[in-house]
Amino acid sequence: MRSRNFRPDLIAKSIRMNNQKQVNRSVGGEEGSYRPVSDQWNPVRSVELKSDEVGLLLYRSNLLGADRRITNFGGGNTSAKVVENHPLTGDPAEILWIKGSGGDLATLKKNGLAALYQDRLLGLQNIYRGRAYENEMVPLYAHCLYDPNSPAPSIDTPLHALLPFRHIDHLHPDAVIALAAAQDGERLVEELFEGSVGWVGWQRPGFDLALALRACLDRRPGIRGIVLAAHGLFSWGETSYGCYLNSLEIIERCEAFLQRHYGKKGPVFGGTLTGAAPAEERRKNAALIAPVLRGLLSSGQRMIGHFCDDESILEFVNSRDLGLLAPLGTSCPDHFLRTKIFPMVIDLDPNLTLEDAESVRNRLLPQIERYREQYREYYQAYRHTDSPPMRDPNPVILLYPGTGMFGFARDKPTARIATEFYLNAIRVMRGAESVSSYCALPRQEAFDIEYWSLEEAKLNRMPKPRPLAGRIALVTGSGGGIGKAIAKKFAEQGACVLLSDNDEQRLAGADQEFRSQFGQDVFRSCRLDVTRSDSIRAACQEAAIHFGGMDILVNCAGISISQPIESHSEEDWDLLFDILVRGQFLSTQASVALLRKQQLGGDIINIVSKNALVSGPNNAGYGSAKAAQLHLSRLSAAELGKDHIRVNVVNPDAVIADSKIWAGAWAEGRAKAYGISVEDLPAYYARRTLLNEVILPEDIASACFIFVSGMMDKSTGNVLNVDGGIAAAFVR
Repeated sequence: MRSRNFRPDLIAKSIRMNNQKQVNRSVGGEEGSYRPVSDQWNPVRSVELKSDEVGLLLYRSNLLGADRRITNFGGGNTSAKVVENHPLTGDPAEILWIKGSGGDLATLKKNGLAALYQDRLLGLQNIYRGRAYENEMVPLYAHCLYDPNSPAPSIDTPLHALLPFRHIDHLHPDAVIALAAAQDGERLVEELFEGSVGWVGWQRPGFDLALALRACLDRRPGIRGIVLAAHGLFSWGETSYGCYLNSLEIIERCEAFLQRHYGKKGPVFGGTLTGAAPAEERRKNAALIAPVLRGLLSSGQRMIGHFCDDESILEFVNSRDLGLLAPLGTSCPDHFLRTKIFPMVIDLDPNLTLEDAESVRNRLLPQIERYREQYREYYQAYRHTDSPPMRDPNPVILLYPGTGMFGFARDKPTARIATEFYLNAIRVMRGAESVSSYCALPRQEAFDIEYWSLEEAKLNRMPKPRPLAGRIALVTGSGGGIGKAIAKKFAEQGACVLLSDNDEQRLAGADQEFRSQFGQDVFRSCRLDVTRSDSIRAACQEAAIHFGGMDILVNCAGISISQPIESHSEEDWDLLFDILVRGQFLSTQASVALLRKQQLGGDIINIVSKNALVSGPNNAGYGSAKAAQLHLSRLSAAELGKDHIRVNVVNPDAVIADSKIWAGAWAEGRAKAYGISVEDLPAYYARRTLLNEVILPEDIASACFIFVSGMMDKSTGNVLNVDGGIAAAFVR
């Protein structure tokens, strides 16, 4: 193994000095935004892991992956060559530990590392038949596994194996790719690093690229890293910390070089062509057109959206060079695999009233059809006889001058990550244009990556979508009880969910629970008062901005008041009808406006009650309001069928668990009406049912799922009782 002494102490000092420099150059050339990469290595943690090389590899990987300027989500590879004992013979063997296919450096754990025998990987050179036979090498990596439980080895595995260094980083830093994608990138790298960093021209990842890297090292044995044209960086070290510092110093030097050149050739991206709207206006505009976009882009499958409008994005989408650079497409394969080879630029007349959804649709549809046709032409022009079938021709990234950027994909994480990758691409273009001219990957090379049989196999290995994948649900009153159970059921089945409640404390608890169980992408929470139309419109706007629209409304917000007629106040009567009837009407009204913008149909489920059908004591106000909810549901179903919006009802009864209603005076009132104690209510309600069952929030959630699961797409105006069987509530 080649020994390289990179003097980590000197590199660390260099990084610290660069971090202390007052480089006050922002996106537009003003003060304040430059943030150098920095040494985050904790010496204490290093001592704790001193004898654990795999642990140090994971620690290094997580630090590098945490900064998305250094490497993208799911991109890059890190590796360490470690001597382990053979599990059968006990003999020492050199093992390559490397990030497995599809893993993310920021969250990488040991079960995400592939472990392979180094000597077997080197032996593959003896059977490699050349670039035309690249694909036959990948299945052979499985024969090199040391750990049979390893994830699938990355296509980059031989690139790490054939370089003779103990620790190797392959990263996709924006600053490095900016030089790698520059027209004269090789010259710039040579001059910047004074020959200490090599250059390898563009090649698709694989075994032949590994040989090219080693050949570069053999020609220049003293180099400390290699830049791959249009792709990224390989760097190394004899220790994990030395490798980490070497990577950071190379990246930081590229970043500082770019910073020195921003603005020297003239305004970045040619200067501003379109002025950015104020932040609130951008959000409003995004909320108005996102549902229209979502409807048009969901021609193959339902899409979820993500909107972002940070300063770097606005600088690009508002620039004079947008029309020149955007059609060129991205350079790094990791970028365009997520974003498609080029984005769509939205062209809307500034005088167009965005509230007029029909006019917006009429303007956008020809643009999207033109994009689809361009993508089909791209596929036909560069396809091979054995290429996989063409995938969805709709754009993934849409750039809207004055407002920001949209990403649309099959789920929220994919849409969000696509926008993050395109932001990386913007930074690459910005850097390359500042020191030279930006060069995208040739279309044929891009196609051969996008429709590579190995990429197709990776897509085919993806799990089957869950039943509610691509669906967006607003559940009112979902801070707890039935509403939270419904929201949780939908999220478990693949939907994106907007939690809403007027009780901020309960909503915060639900938010924390969902964040822990589902992560940040699949849900959003907002305070909602269903008696106020402005509050409901704000919730719908939140769904449009954060997810792109809505498919399902569940009217679950409720209140219960149990009083005999003689003591029932007018205020309580009005409150019941305000929350239950008016709230259902206003929520339905606002949601229908959003659903119609998408033209995808939708579902409205109203959580009513057995009391809508059954007369009971001390229940005049609540029962009347529930009956009004039920008939409003029938009327809504009759009116909305033409829009393919289904309206159905679930009638629960006696759902006591986790219920805010039953925690108050309602339980006492019902117990008094039946002449029993509050503690005896669950058993009492169960005994009076035909099935003798206690009804739980999860039972109501399952009923709601049945309506939206796809199994009842031709049913509307139905009532489903979930009450254990109460004959008096049978719908006659």
